[in-house]
Amino acid sequence: MIERGVLLAFDGVTYTGTVRYAGSISSVVVGVPVSRGIASGELVAGRRVAVALFDVGQPVDALVVGVH
Repeated sequence: MIERGVLLAFDGVTYTGTVRYAGSISSVVVGVPVSRGIASGELVAGRRVAVALFDVGQPVDALVVGVH
């Protein structure tokens, strides 16, 4: 399942991000892995992202797969 979200923060050392899923004010997930195919320069706070959720019940079990 692909969800829309907003990148709140990005850690270039661990290549993980803090993401708020679209439509939710309180659903913030820390430590979401980010695809290394996305250039770090594209990963700025406030950027809209596409997140692949592998297990809907576990929002950390995800991967940021794109930016727009």
